[in-house]
Amino acid sequence: MAAAEKLTGLKKAAILLLCLGEDAAAMLLRELSDEDIFKVTRCMSGIVHIPEETRKQVLEDFELSTESQAGLVVKGQEFAKKLIARSGNKNRESSLMRQLVTGTEARPLETISKMQPSMVAGLLEREHPQTLALVLSTQAVEHASAIIAKLPEDKRADVIHRIATLDRVSPAVIDRIEDALSKEIGIVVGAQEQRQVGGLKKVVEMLSNMTENLDSEILDSLTEIDPDMVEDIRKMMFTFEDLCALDGRAIQMVLREVNNDSLTMALKTASEEIKEKIFSNMSSRAADMIRDDLEAMGPVRLSEVEAMQQTIVKIAMKLEEEGKLVLGKGGSDEFV
Repeated sequence: MAAAEKLTGLKKAAILLLCLGEDAAAMLLRELSDEDIFKVTRCMSGIVHIPEETRKQVLEDFELSTESQAGLVVKGQEFAKKLIARSGNKNRESSLMRQLVTGTEARPLETISKMQPSMVAGLLEREHPQTLALVLSTQAVEHASAIIAKLPEDKRADVIHRIATLDRVSPAVIDRIEDALSKEIGIVVGAQEQRQVGGLKKVVEMLSNMTENLDSEILDSLTEIDPDMVEDIRKMMFTFEDLCALDGRAIQMVLREVNNDSLTMALKTASEEIKEKIFSNMSSRAADMIRDDLEAMGPVRLSEVEAMQQTIVKIAMKLEEEGKLVLGKGGSDEFV
């Protein structure tokens, strides 16, 4: 290992924690963010020996005193795992441990997460759509959405459909995919735990992050492949502003289930279009009262407004489940 003065701050922090021992290190770890914990424990995992000169210099740098030793032989990864286990927060433990185990090597899927979307699309566009679906389902939603937008138009709907139907994937499948990717991007791969990938929720999140109306284009193409799935996706993507698409009768059904205070809160950040749609489907007196309440309303938390809007959306979805209206264009006109 290099002399302490040549070490990075991260390496010094990892050495310091190893020198302090589990009890003291665990106390310090509780003060760090998840990101910092991941970085420092990952660094620890690669340390197997701390030379005496390095130990002394690191301790001096942090103004600590300790007895001279002939150096420390440590099991860095084992120590890091114990340290995470004693961080004092069980909800963080499993996530951090998984990141530590899978993050000690630069894996192809991890590397792809840091590449430009256009570069990834170029790398993968010749792969089978099922391979594309698997790779993209492991990426962050925003990144996956950007990659899909760069794929050839005739592949997008097929890939989205395959992502929606993915479930659990075995380590062997992940390894085969990463073996193939490693030849393209020159990375050695390791083992990986079975993981949950894909599903409708993942697809909805990806489509919701699309720009330039790509989500609508993809859904139109997907209708030719699986119209029932498209219907499920559209329902999951239904938002408060989408109430504009309902006809008058359907809007009135929803409004009968909502009190004026809740509706006023939900309209705080609503567009003029949805406001007028709602006001035109209630009495003039009730509409005027809500307008007055909106003008008099002071600042409110955005989270509270969004929660109330989601509550009203759920009411609309419940009415559809009961067969009283149809979400989307046409409202309740189909019923006789």
